[in-house]
Amino acid sequence: MKTLTVSVVTPDGPVLENAYEMVSAKAENGELGILPGHIPLVAPLTISAVRLKGEGNTDHIAVSGGFLEVRPDKVTILAQSAEMPDEIDVERARKAKERAERRLQSQKDDVDFKRAESALRRAINRINVAGANK
Repeated sequence: MKTLTVSVVTPDGPVLENAYEMVSAKAENGELGILPGHIPLVAPLTISAVRLKGEGNTDHIAVSGGFLEVRPDKVTILAQSAEMPDEIDVERARKAKERAERRLQSQKDDVDFKRAESALRRAINRINVAGANK
């Protein structure tokens, strides 16, 4: 079966480079499914899991925004942060989720609700991706 080379890069450096048969990612305008030969495309990503299908397996990677660039034989994801499931500290993610939930429930005027919502989405995404390959 035909494959795409998938590269995931963050400001800290490369996270992944491998061949896959299909890439599924959530862009700001909706879910994208990319197969070899896809038309060129650039799309902003949301905080979500990217699913990488190949050789009968599905790998997941947690991304916190960024951009996806598609060429017919290559997909490049430029993410603000990206983590493979085995790199995620689930306990730390749970604590971050609890902190964000407390901030969102707070009645204080100095709480940045947009930032707290983003922190909550990142924590939930990390927890979900860590549990996806189990």
